[in-house]
Amino acid sequence: MKTETKSWLGVLLAVIATLIWSGNFIIARSVHNSIPPVSLAFYRWLCATLILLPLVWKDRVAIARAVREQPGYYLAIGITGVSLFNTLVYVAGKYSPAINLALVGTTSSPLMVILLGRIVFKERISWLRAIGLLLCMSGILFLMAKGSWENLLALRFGKGDLWILAGALAFAIYTLLVRKKNDSLKPDSFLFLAFLIGTICLVPFYAWELNSSVPVQWNLGLAGIILYLGLGASVIAFLCWNGAISRIGAVRTSLFGNLIPLFSSIEALWLLNEQLGWVHLISGLLILSGLVLANRIQKL
Repeated sequence: MKTETKSWLGVLLAVIATLIWSGNFIIARSVHNSIPPVSLAFYRWLCATLILLPLVWKDRVAIARAVREQPGYYLAIGITGVSLFNTLVYVAGKYSPAINLALVGTTSSPLMVILLGRIVFKERISWLRAIGLLLCMSGILFLMAKGSWENLLALRFGKGDLWILAGALAFAIYTLLVRKKNDSLKPDSFLFLAFLIGTICLVPFYAWELNSSVPVQWNLGLAGIILYLGLGASVIAFLCWNGAISRIGAVRTSLFGNLIPLFSSIEALWLLNEQLGWVHLISGLLILSGLVLANRIQKL
């Protein structure tokens, strides 16, 4: 595949992943009274694991061999990308509004990827990429402030925001680890292994929560949410995200996370009949300009 085609495919996959994930923060807030956070995460990843199981069954020997060869690596992948990240998002949903979840998570994770990539992997940060990151962050801050500095200064960060920062750090580590994956495993097999390990790691916390929380009141709506999270936000989105990382690198891929609050706003316009305003247009222009600028560089 030509380098330019490979790059554009990576960009497309990253955009698809962020488009799907944009609803995750809203769900985290909307169901926090219906299902405890660890249970929501456990059912989500169990659902995703079961969806992938028949697809990867033929590759079970390769999966077992990969675990034997790199047990620590796959444990780290499962814990950071599966057990920790979304569980912490769901915990944060008990304390913070959805807009805080999306904005704090999306502004912090790309920055963490760049800093960790520089510290751990000695990756070079080009000045164009740095400017692109600043433009993306400016667009999100402008959206968060609704075009007013008074709104931005009045914003308060609380307990839930600390949880989402911890989740963003976990996902930043996962994003950097993915590019070190064993190429002998197919993408769906790699994802299945991460989901399986992450789900297993959640079992003791899920069991504890069962004994300390009110039982889940199941209904069709909640079951539909679990299916959306398991199939869309887990299997499809993670396959796209990992595919983007393999094509355009961890740092460039992470920058596309800045699209999540923009997509969330568009979804609100569509689903909630909110009005499109100049704030959305300017913030969208800043974010997209930052992404275009950051992706002009083909090498880190």
